[in-house]
Amino acid sequence: MPHILIVEDETIIRSALRRLLERNQYQVSEAGSVQEAQERYSIPGFDLIVSDLRLPGAPGTELIKLAQGTPVLIMTSYASLRSAVDSMKMGAVDYIAKPFDHDEMLQAVARILRDHQEARRATPNEAGKPAKAAANTAVEGDIGIIGSCAAMLDMYSKIRKVAPTDSNVLVQGESGTGKELVARALHNLSRRAKAPLISVNCAAIPETLIESELFGHEKGAFTGASAGRAGLVEAADGGTLFLDEIGELPLEAQARLLRVLQEGEIRRVGSVQSQKVDVRLIAATHRDLKTLAKTGQFREDLYYRLHVIALKLPPLRERGADVNEIAHSFLARQCARMGREGLHFAHDAEQAIRHYPWPGNVRELENAIERAVILCESPEISAELLGIDIELDDLDDDFDGAASPATSNNSHEPTEDLSLEDYFQHFVLEHQDHMTETELARKLGISRKCLWERRQRLGIPRRKTGVATDS
Repeated sequence: MPHILIVEDETIIRSALRRLLERNQYQVSEAGSVQEAQERYSIPGFDLIVSDLRLPGAPGTELIKLAQGTPVLIMTSYASLRSAVDSMKMGAVDYIAKPFDHDEMLQAVARILRDHQEARRATPNEAGKPAKAAANTAVEGDIGIIGSCAAMLDMYSKIRKVAPTDSNVLVQGESGTGKELVARALHNLSRRAKAPLISVNCAAIPETLIESELFGHEKGAFTGASAGRAGLVEAADGGTLFLDEIGELPLEAQARLLRVLQEGEIRRVGSVQSQKVDVRLIAATHRDLKTLAKTGQFREDLYYRLHVIALKLPPLRERGADVNEIAHSFLARQCARMGREGLHFAHDAEQAIRHYPWPGNVRELENAIERAVILCESPEISAELLGIDIELDDLDDDFDGAASPATSNNSHEPTEDLSLEDYFQHFVLEHQDHMTETELARKLGISRKCLWERRQRLGIPRRKTGVATDS
């Protein structure tokens, strides 16, 4: 059982974290300061240290060198992310912004413990040295996809279960969400990994050519067919065929594809002979194939053949902090490709990246960062340079000097049994009669937008009082 040390001076947060981790089968010890942790425990003996950045006396970053290689996860208010990034430069393995959800914390803890264990197995002779984790890029090792939100962790689990089989897979998701990455992961983790993965964008091939492209043709099968040619399905024999945007496939080609799935054989255009093929099919679409099948635009029998296993990729706007991890990965890649060094996102860019809805998903994010790297004339990339059209007034307030809510008012200490969500609710209900929304957000260390979203989720209405609302 992993042993985790929590170093946090706020009793309510420390207690809530302890109970959360213990419920999830972790052994937990706690301290209210770096000094107390030193006096009570052998710090390098823990598997993970979760520490607030701002503590009485020494800051949480002091634990990094005291830990002697044990990973340190830094907690900080939403408004102090610059300090959190600085702590990662000092050796912290990651940071998490307060207030945070239970799932977010559990995912971070599980990922860090797993990565640290794998690193120790890979380099046992360096177990005593600090782990060198890449800031903001949590790549799922055998999957090859960046991200650690709950939806993606569930996706990784399904990929690992499905990949070793030969079952057909339908990958669903909006355009630009990375459906081809899922197909590649399924192929790489399958017994077909050494055979080819043939990717075909059905929407990019003219309707008049798609059958011959997929299934091949014989000499003279149509005007211009001066020689016989194998199709892409044949090229994938023994491997995997990935058909992207399969909803755009014409009905005639759908009938031929159904034969491949049912009989395991193809017939080239213009031929009377069939030949066997061994192909695993992965299809992807952003359209609702079930609805298309009901309206006759997609073969119903093909739909059910494809829908053996369905994987749904979440849009980028629903992946939380993953968007910033992906953005940092893209920035590093573009800087390396273009020979630009030392570029980083400005604070307003970090905020805008996190809150912009990204209708074009990962593809739009990658294009925005490529453009910014090309046009950037200073080391700092601003939100304006990314071309993000979003109102930053309520997102970009930097309250680095703001006290945490508990330190600003110690007269009403909540019970230790409160969860983190209870803590948020308790604080808002206690102070909203004499604080504006901006003041509440500042004390909680979050943006007004985040405050509004949490009010909606928890059902906490704004009270009608004599206090100026500043809205």
